[in-house]
Amino acid sequence: MEERLILESIERYIRGEMLPEERKFFEDLRKSNPGIDQMVVEHTVFLNLIEKYGNRKNVKSTLQDVHNELFETGQIKQSKETKVVRLWLKYRKVVAVAASIAGITALAISGLTSYYTPRVPNTRLENLDRKISMLANGQKNIIDKINKTTQVKVPVEPDFKRGGTGFMVDPKGYLVTNAHVIGNSTVVIVQNNKGQEFTAKIVYVSPNSDLAFLKIVDSEFKASTVLPYAISKGNIELGEAIFTLGYPRDEIVYGEGYLSAKTGYSGDTLACQIAIAANPGNSGGPVIDKTGEVIGVLSNKLSQAQGEVFALRSKNIFSALEEMKADTSLATIRPTQVSNVKNLDRVQQIKKIQDFIYLVKSY
Repeated sequence: MEERLILESIERYIRGEMLPEERKFFEDLRKSNPGIDQMVVEHTVFLNLIEKYGNRKNVKSTLQDVHNELFETGQIKQSKETKVVRLWLKYRKVVAVAASIAGITALAISGLTSYYTPRVPNTRLENLDRKISMLANGQKNIIDKINKTTQVKVPVEPDFKRGGTGFMVDPKGYLVTNAHVIGNSTVVIVQNNKGQEFTAKIVYVSPNSDLAFLKIVDSEFKASTVLPYAISKGNIELGEAIFTLGYPRDEIVYGEGYLSAKTGYSGDTLACQIAIAANPGNSGGPVIDKTGEVIGVLSNKLSQAQGEVFALRSKNIFSALEEMKADTSLATIRPTQVSNVKNLDRVQQIKKIQDFIYLVKSY
C-alpha cells in the first residue's frame, strides 16, 4: 500500500471524518499494528505543530490588516518604526522558530519511528488498503442507493395490492411467479437481492395453473447469458431434500425441507406437498433440489386450504410455455435445462442462485 494512502486514512481518522464502522476497524488496526499506531501519533504531533504555525501566520496577517487600516484612516503615518511594525518584527522571530521546530520535530519523530518501529509486513499494509477500499466502496454503494431512491419506479400514490417472489426462467429477463401474486395489478415492480428495482410487465397469466410470466422492461436491467439452475421436467421422489429462496420480508430468506407427498391438495397431480416453513411472501418462489434444479413453484394460495405447504410442479412451467407460443414474441423463451451448480455445496449454490430470485411488488 502506498504511504500516501496510509497518511490520507490517518488524517481522516484524526479529523474525525471516518464512518463509525471504518473508525472501529482503524482503531482495531492501531491496537494490532504498532507501526500504524506510531504513524498516527507522529502525524497528530505534526498537524498540531502546523496548526500552531498557521495561527502565528494569522497573527501576522491580522497585524498587517490593522496597520493598513490605521494608515488609511490617517491615525498613523507610514514609518518603519511604528508600534505595529515593531510588534510584527518581534513575533516574526517567534514564527520562524516555530516553523523550524515543526520541521525538526517531524524529521526527528520520523527518524525515531523508522529506527525503533519494527518493519510492517507489506501484506498487512495491502490488507489495510483493501479494507479501506472496501469501506470506500461501501460508502459509494450507500450513496448510490440514496440516489436511486429519487428515481421512484412506482406510480404516484400507488395502491399496493400484494407482494411475493419470482424467479428467472430465461436470462433475457423473463420471470415466473404465482398468478395470485399479480392479481389484477396494473404496475409490477421487481427487486433483486441488492435492492435494485426494475419495472416489469405481465406477458402471460395462466389462472388454472396459478402461474404468471413477467418480463423486465427496465433500461437499467442488464441481462445475463445463462441461468445457474435448471428447470426440471422430471419427477421427484418422496423424501427428496429440497430448499427454497424467497421474500417473506424485504430480504431474501432461505428455507429447507423435503418432499412429503407427490400430489397436492385433494390429490392434485399438478402439485406436490413439501415439508418446509413458508410465509405469504414466499409465494411464487422456486423449490430447488440438491442438484440445483427447480422442481416446483411455491404456492401459498394452495397452502391456505389445509395449513400445509404445496408447490406447483415445474412441468407446469413448460405447459404454460407451450400455450404462450401462440404469441411469436414469447416463443423465444428458453428455460435452462442443465444445472451449473450441481456439484457445488449448498452455500455456493445459494450464492449463485440468489441473484436470479426477485421480490415481486404488485400495484
